[in-house]
Amino acid sequence: MTSAKQIPLSLENRPALEREHFLVAPCNAVAVGWIDSWPDWQVTLLSLVGASGSGKSHLAQVWRARSGAVSLDPAIGDAAALTEALDSGKAAVVEDAERLAGNPAGERGLFHLYNLLRERGGHLLLTSRSYPARWPVVLPDLRSRLESGAVAALSEPDDHLMRALLAKLFADRQLRPGVGVIDYLLTRMERSYDAASRTVARLDARALAERRELRLPLVRSVLEEE
Repeated sequence: MTSAKQIPLSLENRPALEREHFLVAPCNAVAVGWIDSWPDWQVTLLSLVGASGSGKSHLAQVWRARSGAVSLDPAIGDAAALTEALDSGKAAVVEDAERLAGNPAGERGLFHLYNLLRERGGHLLLTSRSYPARWPVVLPDLRSRLESGAVAALSEPDDHLMRALLAKLFADRQLRPGVGVIDYLLTRMERSYDAASRTVARLDARALAERRELRLPLVRSVLEEE
């Protein structure tokens, strides 16, 4: 008979995605300021740029809830299809938008979407890992539209934000780290949002599988496996 200890249950992790749950620090303050200042944008397009896990999708979710924006894939079809998908809305979000560069259908779709929203006096929010100016865009008209927009970068977290980020990631998973756990992680793990997310997920899985509390011996064991 298989021991229950060996079977970690796959429970849904529901991260807090409201604005008040976003951790504001110098590395992301400009991006947060843009989201907070909507609808008083003086541009049609805002691009949020940052590494995986930097908070782009979190801020996009906050803006989507505030603006009633539709999440779209511009590669779905022609201008008519995009108009139907947007319906009467005046706001749209396109995540991982750099994937559209070099894709004829994607570039045309993004161009049509921008123009449609501009005609309606609306707004378009893009997220990407690299600056739009660096995308291998083929369509000249699309490049000019991208260059006319604003860009807000989310950089790698500093010490203060990393500490707060780890605390939030643990709280999202209803984990209570023991004394010294976060300090230990800060001195031994890669300083990035993505690494923090992966590390907390591994600690959660191990603690659940072994039915152990999240204390330093468990953390040391997990990190030594890397």
